[in-house]
Amino acid sequence: MPIPDCEVRDPRIRRTRQLLQGALQGLLQARGLDEILVQDITDAATVNRATFYDHYTDKFALFEAMVANDFRKLLEERNVQFNGSCPSGLGVIILAVCDYLTTANSAPNGCTLHSAFTPLMEAAVTTTIRRVILEGLSTHGSALPAPTKIVATTVSWAIYGAAKEWFYTPGHPPAEESCPRSFG
Repeated sequence: MPIPDCEVRDPRIRRTRQLLQGALQGLLQARGLDEILVQDITDAATVNRATFYDHYTDKFALFEAMVANDFRKLLEERNVQFNGSCPSGLGVIILAVCDYLTTANSAPNGCTLHSAFTPLMEAAVTTTIRRVILEGLSTHGSALPAPTKIVATTVSWAIYGAAKEWFYTPGHPPAEESCPRSFG
């Protein structure tokens, strides 16, 4: 299993992954993921296929990494940190997921919430949320009645599920109004 982008320290690896993710993002502007070949991605990124496979097992792994990286950037832009106890950190994560779902669904690339690739996007976003929560719980310690990984996984899916429910509610209010006051 490749090292997640957020943990890569080697600038050459980061640069290559950025090239591949940028190439896929560009290709998705014109075609759906199911119409794009690995060769199309490597041609657009100007790397060879062997390099592609050094980093990703297939285009779906690249797509998942791209979504996770995009969502992680959104969290970093908002300076989202979770210290294991601060409920406002959870509120900011919820709002970020709402924003991401809104943005992803308006993308012209066919990889929206109504797509066959939705499970890849969901997995990437929930994994990223899980990492943020695990970092906070492990850094700041926590006396939880359940294993930390189970708690982080449960919270990440709960946040994603709530944001998705908000998104699909017809005429939903602004995300800021839907986020519980105890979080904000």
